[in-house]
Amino acid sequence: MNTPKGLQDVIANESSICFIDGAKGILSYRGIDIHELAQKSSFEEITFLLWNNALPTAAELKDFSHQLAAARQLPDDVIEFLKSVPRTASPMEVLRTTVSLLSIYDADEKSVLHTANVRKSFRLTAQIAMIVAIFDRIRKGKEIITPDTSLSHAANFLWMLNGVKPSETATKALDVALILHADHELNASTFAARVIAATLSDMHSAITGAIGALKGPLHGGANEAVMHLLYDIERAGTDPVEHVRGMLANKEKISGFGHRVYTTEDPRATHLRRMSEDLGKDANPKWYEMSRKIELFVKDEKKLNANVDFYSASTYTTLGIDIDLFTPIFAVSRIAGWCAHVIEQHDDNRLIRPRADYTGPAYPAPYVPVAQRTSKVKDWSKPKA
Repeated sequence: MNTPKGLQDVIANESSICFIDGAKGILSYRGIDIHELAQKSSFEEITFLLWNNALPTAAELKDFSHQLAAARQLPDDVIEFLKSVPRTASPMEVLRTTVSLLSIYDADEKSVLHTANVRKSFRLTAQIAMIVAIFDRIRKGKEIITPDTSLSHAANFLWMLNGVKPSETATKALDVALILHADHELNASTFAARVIAATLSDMHSAITGAIGALKGPLHGGANEAVMHLLYDIERAGTDPVEHVRGMLANKEKISGFGHRVYTTEDPRATHLRRMSEDLGKDANPKWYEMSRKIELFVKDEKKLNANVDFYSASTYTTLGIDIDLFTPIFAVSRIAGWCAHVIEQHDDNRLIRPRADYTGPAYPAPYVPVAQRTSKVKDWSKPKA
């Protein structure tokens, strides 16, 4: 048996939520093209779409947005927990732990029924955004900002994070970023959530597992690496193209390029490039300009396209967001898709239990008496020479 490494291109499940054609650069939610959604929709609307398999009517969207805004509440004990966490803690660690803690306070915690999962989805989608913003305020010694239920999801997050009502441009930029990151089929974190949900464990457990998967730098941390690169170039005072040329000569990886699924341009990068440029016009264009030079060079030199992470770095930085919040903001968006997948899994459940292609010693391997054994195990406790 020739098993694809990392289950690449293996069909592991059926889903009606998200469609991707990597060769054609297509991404759609419930069949609607991501370009159309990014231009015409809102995060609230596509969240409704992901959870309900249909776009909302005007009345349904108003009610849905009201319910999501009304769910912007954290138990007092959870806020006290956030205050007790060391301020040096990673925001992703804090988010993962706090989501797990929230299950204790959720009246629907043990239920996997559709109606209970939808109620939990409202709460978790609102609460994850609050956790990220509140912990950032606490660790900086700033006052916690009370949520404003009159604001959209994106605007309220920026309000709670910065304590200033965001501009229309900033709100639109974050809203588009949230739309673009909301779902992406069976990526690592979503698959982790579905595996956990398939055991009939609760939604909080599934989302906690998804956050744990997203925390890994091969999934959620690439845009952080992109921004570190841009900062390195600024500090060195070097030309962006020459800096990257030197990295390539030293066989160093340039984050934010290429994708496991897309062989053409990542359709999400198309919109984030535009958002980065538009924000730069209102604030400081240097991060966009540096990014654009690097993108054109890498595309010409290595024939690699920018992915969703490349321009999200300059977009978030221009919005005044710290680097270590980039991946938590990914979760602020992806919670919409994670919830949709947990709902879908529980609605038609079967335990996910794949098999492994065994590559160990041939059966039957002999049992060697202890007195006759010689050690073949490396002593990992010894430091390297």
